[in-house]
Amino acid sequence: MNTRETVTVALGDRSYDIVVGDGVLAQAGALIAPVLRQPKTIIVTDENVAMRHLEMLQRSLENAGIAHDCIVLPPGDQTKNFNQLQSLIDALLSRGIERSSTIIALGGGMIGDLAGFAAGVTLRGLNYIQIPTTLLAQVDSSVGGKTAINAPQGKNLIGVFHQPRLVLADVGVLDTLPHRELLAGYAEVVKYGLINDLEFFAWLEGHAAALLDGNLEARRIAVVKSCQSKASVVAADERETGMRALLNFGHTFGHALEAEAGYGDTLLHGEGVAIGMAMAFDLSVLKGLCDAEDADRVHRHLSTLGLGFGLEHAQGMIWDPERLIGHMQKDKKVQDGKLTFILTRGIGEAFVSQDVSREELLSVLEETIAA
Repeated sequence: MNTRETVTVALGDRSYDIVVGDGVLAQAGALIAPVLRQPKTIIVTDENVAMRHLEMLQRSLENAGIAHDCIVLPPGDQTKNFNQLQSLIDALLSRGIERSSTIIALGGGMIGDLAGFAAGVTLRGLNYIQIPTTLLAQVDSSVGGKTAINAPQGKNLIGVFHQPRLVLADVGVLDTLPHRELLAGYAEVVKYGLINDLEFFAWLEGHAAALLDGNLEARRIAVVKSCQSKASVVAADERETGMRALLNFGHTFGHALEAEAGYGDTLLHGEGVAIGMAMAFDLSVLKGLCDAEDADRVHRHLSTLGLGFGLEHAQGMIWDPERLIGHMQKDKKVQDGKLTFILTRGIGEAFVSQDVSREELLSVLEETIAA
């Protein structure tokens, strides 16, 4: 499969392309060269990704005559903190980085968020390029310019909006992902169908298994469709003052679960989002907004793939609904002290709501914990 497709994020003079296909990493140098202000780059990656993909990227840059240095960080979402941000900025400055230099973020969402944040604040703003190596990062975190680190109080609470100059999504590199991580990334794919595209959700019902089993064409279609959906939302609402909030479907629940689980391997981000989306449907049914048949259809799809809507991924955890609500109250989307949820009137019909009572929220949390 050599098909390559380009999706454009239309933001005026800050517009950029997302290039999707198999073999894109090997062509990275030629694709990157036109957007560089000078042929000097610093690659930021983590230890796991470096072992699998760094050599190919370096070779591609060398073939294109692009100088490069490299900073390798520890893997895992725990790296998204102030200490690692400071270490990364120190490393960038010690290498004599200039305003015309470009950072290349090679890795999953953690690397993209951290490197993007560092690029946004170092020397008052450096260009950076995203090369996401996980499904989750390819369809979500690499696109749209949200960069952040975690705080003790919650996930992604400290950051800036800083758009990349280019995104290169090589669906071939997804073969190196453990199945659990690939499946967690799929949660962000199905999200686009659930918020505003019933037709895409129906396509996923028929093709998700092939996507997860390694079918490159199914992966390319899913990544392109997801990026097109996100690009259109970002172009219309870059700073999340309106419709972009829909992309947080399932995240108010999911981030609370992640915070309680400690942001580690106990519960991956996509697993939390999948559970959160299922809970959003359950809450919508409870409020009389959505037919139970739609919620059942979503539950069946997730559970058939192995993204169960209970908390079986987090064995050994003792979940307290009141503690989860406490995490939610620290969410970035809280307005005037009110929790913000993305609810739904059916598959493909999501909307923003602050009309959720504590009793309704407790009911859904208790039901999920008991499942």
